Amino acid sequence: MPPCLAPAVEVLSDATAVARRAAALLAEALWDPQGAATGLATGRTMEPVYAALCDRLRGDARFDPQRWSSVNLDEYVGLAPQDPRTFRAYMERHLGGPLGLQPQALQLPDGAAADPALEASRYGEAVRRQGLGLQLLGLGSNGHVGFNEPPCEVTAPCRVVQLSDSTRRQNAEAFGGEPAHVPALAITLGLAEILAARELLLVVLGAGKAGILRRALQDPADARLPASWLQGHPQVRVLCDREAAALLG
Repeated sequence: MPPCLAPAVEVLSDATAVARRAAALLAEALWDPQGAATGLATGRTMEPVYAALCDRLRGDARFDPQRWSSVNLDEYVGLAPQDPRTFRAYMERHLGGPLGLQPQALQLPDGAAADPALEASRYGEAVRRQGLGLQLLGLGSNGHVGFNEPPCEVTAPCRVVQLSDSTRRQNAEAFGGEPAHVPALAITLGLAEILAARELLLVVLGAGKAGILRRALQDPADARLPASWLQGHPQVRVLCDREAAALLG
């Protein structure tokens, strides 16, 4: 593990300002001259980011839906392909439909695969082969990134994971508010694939994330706090609002 570094932290006034800044960085990443894919994430934090990104791209003469290349971090295991609660459906609602992207342009693991472990292996290999330029990340309330639940070693690859109770509670809104209805398993890119990206962009909003953000950036890197492994990456940018940054020294 490389020595821990001090990530670049940008504190903006509110969620709208964070979303606009993140959208600007993502828009530039999509024109990667090296042809690497852009890594995307899901969740409530990303909804204003993607809305701002759509607004920005629709006014950009360089934007060509045919050149879009992105991969997602994760997908639930066991939901039917047409289920509106899948992350594929989320991406179609927030980016695919508004931007007129072809379904194959938004790459995600197949959570309905007959053999999820084999699918995780296939997807991880595909991402490693394609390469990641900028990887967008959110921060879970227990310190997870992607669905890398604690404890998680820095070398963890793409795999099937058991979701924690806290993560299922955090994601219950899309499942009628019932944590028990959230799938127990997911396929996620591991820290190995995430840290192989050329750049990382961590977006964090709200007072509820202030404590875990401080720990992720300032405590020693440890498997009990997966996001802390980001400290070892040479190109990490953190975007947060004032509330999320309240405990940063």
